[in-house]
Amino acid sequence: MFWPMTYLGALAGWWLASIPGALLGGLIGHVVDRRLGLTSWSRLRQRLSGGPPVMQGHELLFFLLGRLAKSSGRISEAHIQAARGEMRRLQLTASQQRAAIDAFYRGKAGGDGLREPLQRLRGRQDEVRSVLQACWRMARAQGAVDTREHELIMLWGKWMGWDAAAVAALDQGGGPRQGAPRHVGGAYEQALRLLGVRADSDPQVIKRAYRRLLSKHHPDKQAGAGASALQVREATERTRELHSAYSLIRERRGFR
Repeated sequence: MFWPMTYLGALAGWWLASIPGALLGGLIGHVVDRRLGLTSWSRLRQRLSGGPPVMQGHELLFFLLGRLAKSSGRISEAHIQAARGEMRRLQLTASQQRAAIDAFYRGKAGGDGLREPLQRLRGRQDEVRSVLQACWRMARAQGAVDTREHELIMLWGKWMGWDAAAVAALDQGGGPRQGAPRHVGGAYEQALRLLGVRADSDPQVIKRAYRRLLSKHHPDKQAGAGASALQVREATERTRELHSAYSLIRERRGFR
């Protein structure tokens, strides 16, 4: 037997009317929160403005870890175990663990919108150090750090206000990065490696290497080739690193 829709509507209306206003508001609010993933007023304002979700604390950390895990191609069991290890290290509660898992799997879907929340960490040295150390541990989950993982961590560290040498020094994995020397030197040695030249290379060789890399990584060229917004931002950061490296080498070597 089918109930007439008007009767069902009236029945539903009577049931809702019988619920006290405060309780009804709480029920509706709970459903909306669960549906939209709202956990704070800032999250609500962000959703209403149409912008990316506001992330901070453990949520931001596990979003980064998910992004790193996926950057190498696929999330492995080693990545999952590394994420669980971070949860134990932080002594997360059951509800915090659920939020961390959700952030981790959202992170694997994409990494846009990270610059602003990471820049808000500038000056909070202990927190930045903890985030970067966790990122290095995730990157080391399968052994050697691949090029993409390394680039992401270096970029995130720059956004948080740390220079390349300081970020690299936090990698305590003990193993080499794929395609990179085992030992990390000072800023000058880092600059030489970035340009792919030696300390005794001829100035003209250094200039050619700099111009070639600048042309390869220029954000306008990347955008013209169909790169994503994230890739264009990363190319912009790489261009700045090349400028800084070349300026340091030129100053040290004394040529124009």
